[in-house]
Amino acid sequence: MRLPPLNSLRAFEAAARHCSVGKAARELHVTPAAISHQIKALEEQLGMQVFKRLPRRIELTAAGEALLPQLTEAFALMRDAVLSVQQLKSAGRVVVSVPPALGTKWLVGKLPGFTAQYPDIDLSIAVRQSMVDQAVDAEATSGRVVEDVDIAIRLGHGDYPGYIVHKLFSPYAIPLCSPRLLEGQYALRQPDDLQHHTLLHYQSDIASLDVGRPTWSSWLKAAGVRDVMKNRGITFNNVVPAMEAAVDGMGVILGIPIVAATDIEAGRLVMPFSLGLRMGTSYFAVHRKTAERNPAIVAFRDWLVGEARSERWAEVHDSDTADTIVAED
Repeated sequence: MRLPPLNSLRAFEAAARHCSVGKAARELHVTPAAISHQIKALEEQLGMQVFKRLPRRIELTAAGEALLPQLTEAFALMRDAVLSVQQLKSAGRVVVSVPPALGTKWLVGKLPGFTAQYPDIDLSIAVRQSMVDQAVDAEATSGRVVEDVDIAIRLGHGDYPGYIVHKLFSPYAIPLCSPRLLEGQYALRQPDDLQHHTLLHYQSDIASLDVGRPTWSSWLKAAGVRDVMKNRGITFNNVVPAMEAAVDGMGVILGIPIVAATDIEAGRLVMPFSLGLRMGTSYFAVHRKTAERNPAIVAFRDWLVGEARSERWAEVHDSDTADTIVAED
């Protein structure tokens, strides 16, 4: 069935709502004759009358009464849709906070896709160590989960009462190295081969940040390796320079694939072994309930969740609930 022209439906809806051709004409900024013409065209296409023409007034027929409520609802939905787009255009800036490693090694590389899709939304990215729950005590965190931003990407357990929380991904740690270390006399083929290579460690200046994060000691134990000195190698106070050292071939890092996704996709880092260890925390997008009324914040939130769900290196999906996992190729 071919739908009647939108102008005819709009003319009928306005005239029926006001029970007046004249009032409908003033609302739509046209002449009464134009309204009457559109209504007549609608009746011809429907093959039935929608109005009873009475002296000095009009009344709805049974067909008109059936048509009016759903048309009024449909036009209201269209108005809301247009309004949301207009609000999106003028929504201004969205302020986002993110933990340092995820911000510099993952989010920044994704942002061109968002700005291309939403050119009218400006972003302000704040990289903050305080977005890691362990960086501050639980009591201090509870009062400023999102601090002074619109959306906070937090690394924690997701327990943020009073806020809207969306889980992004649950990271895991796995050995990462330059592909050059897979070749040569001491090529990495099995975990015992690590005895011939430098282990790269990262230990934060804030001791609590390392709680729950797998270490070389825990990984070597899970892998059943005994001949590798677990504490030897080079230690950095941040994961980003530690990863750069791995890219340069200085050694092997127990890294987080989601943070190393760009380097893995580019072939600068590889996973020599499939054994990984789950981390004790996950990444979450958190915002205030009132943010649901801001279309720009909602647009960024939905985009962020979509990117996380489609991220290949975000997490391993398997039925095993143990801490030890086997990463998929």
